[in-house]
Amino acid sequence: MTDPNRITLYYSPQSRATGARILLEELGAPYDLQILNMKAGEQRGPAYLAINPLGKVPAIHHRGELVTEQVAIFIYLADLFPQGGLTPALNDPLRGPYLRWIAYYGSSFEPALIDKFMQREPAPITQSPYADYDTMLGALEAQLARGPYLLGERMTAADILWGVAFSWTMMFGIVPKKDVFVRYAERITSRPAFQRISAADAEMAAQHAAVVGG
Repeated sequence: MTDPNRITLYYSPQSRATGARILLEELGAPYDLQILNMKAGEQRGPAYLAINPLGKVPAIHHRGELVTEQVAIFIYLADLFPQGGLTPALNDPLRGPYLRWIAYYGSSFEPALIDKFMQREPAPITQSPYADYDTMLGALEAQLARGPYLLGERMTAADILWGVAFSWTMMFGIVPKKDVFVRYAERITSRPAFQRISAADAEMAAQHAAVVGG
């Protein structure tokens, strides 16, 4: 009998989809991978563009419906598997702060990050979705300084999202290696789920590169 809660995750190694897979592991959720070789451009092929016209991962299928956008996927999965303990309930006082910081990732952090990475001038502060880079990052630093997690002592799906993001962005020098960010990322990257998926990703990425290289 097919498990109605089984998730299909459209996936490519060492991409934004990595965090979604780590979250699935943390939740103990049943899932299958639909793997795309992004080095070969499969995410831009007609088969996948029919699923997600933006050609981006992650995306998930569940109960016949498609969910895209990394933040939406994190909220959806954590709510779908509340037994994983990674989401505050609707009547929990922490629900609002949880949604604030998980949405902050997509609405403020990523736009600021891309502008910085591309060395683009940001929009005027009154029109920018993230004010300015230093203000955006400073708000995060102040929140994480209360630690050990975004919501204090309680780890949530938001921390999986942010911990993975910090580990990558500090590696590439887009986010400075401030002590508060380094310690926070280490709390997530030292977890077994992160270690398992990182090892699997490295192997899968090597296979994809070999296919492209012939």
